[in-house]
Amino acid sequence: MEAQKHNHRTVQAPLATGFDVQTTAKEVIGGLNLTGKVAIVTGGYSGIGLETSRVLAEAGATVIVPARTPEKAIAAVSGIPGLELEALDLMDPASIDSFAQRFIVSGRPLHFLINSAGIMAAPLARDTRGYESQFATNHLGHFQLTARLWPALKQAGQARVISVSSRAHRLGGVDLSDPSFERREYDKWKAYAQSKSANVLFAVALDDKAKAYGVRAFAVHPGLIPSSGIGRFLESEEGGVKPIQTLQSVKEEGGLSPSMEQPDFMKTTEQGAATSVWCAVSEQLDSLGGVYCEDADIAEAVPADSVQGSGVWPWAVDRESAGRLWVLSEQMTGVKFNI
Repeated sequence: MEAQKHNHRTVQAPLATGFDVQTTAKEVIGGLNLTGKVAIVTGGYSGIGLETSRVLAEAGATVIVPARTPEKAIAAVSGIPGLELEALDLMDPASIDSFAQRFIVSGRPLHFLINSAGIMAAPLARDTRGYESQFATNHLGHFQLTARLWPALKQAGQARVISVSSRAHRLGGVDLSDPSFERREYDKWKAYAQSKSANVLFAVALDDKAKAYGVRAFAVHPGLIPSSGIGRFLESEEGGVKPIQTLQSVKEEGGLSPSMEQPDFMKTTEQGAATSVWCAVSEQLDSLGGVYCEDADIAEAVPADSVQGSGVWPWAVDRESAGRLWVLSEQMTGVKFNI
């Protein structure tokens, strides 16, 4: 690890952290005291986002959880100390700006921004700008949110931005010429994979630009979690879409061969939140960033023809693509990310 710290860019290779696939978020935190730290966790009221929020708050951090309908999230977060609910709709640019402005005017620094919210394998839907919903929610919404919160991240001096991706990124990269499926036939799994590859590329580009200010960025694969909230297309309030099929159906529809799915370890929610929390707080990552992580460690870089179930595929960590996606994201959102 010491050798990596002196490299201009972090090597996409495991650190041998001592953690593994069964490590929980609480085990990652250990006895760490986060009093005085401020975190924002999108999607922080369900699934791994809720566990991430809980563990950070119980360690002393102030945790802000944005929700499309905060009143519906109250029951989920009740009893968690130091947690604040706010309104935010990642499909609504005005809502993003309003949430971010409320936080900025509070004058607080932002130490951890964990972009955990997301939708998976949704039927074709578009936001008011005409952008495909998975790309708009999973990537563009978080890109705009991070841009608007940049002053608070910079103010923290040492901050981390974590984008929750997925190993589904292996199913395809970002089509920079047609990200919203305007000229190609819509495929819900290709759209999901594209959004998850975008999450990793965003971490790569953000880290390159922000590390001079002490802000580091990471992308995370949380693991296979049957109980995760992302296992539904959308909540009923957002269109009444039914839950996705069983995990086996997901694998089949995602085009994943049995060889690519071995070995599988079904994680609990507590285990699924571990890598997000590790990326946020671990001293093992001091001076490192711009990498894709899994099982509370940096993941292995694998070739494009890999059939293994772990690692990161080359199109998700390609720096040229990351730079082009950054420019495209500014154009699509109309937001200049000034770093």
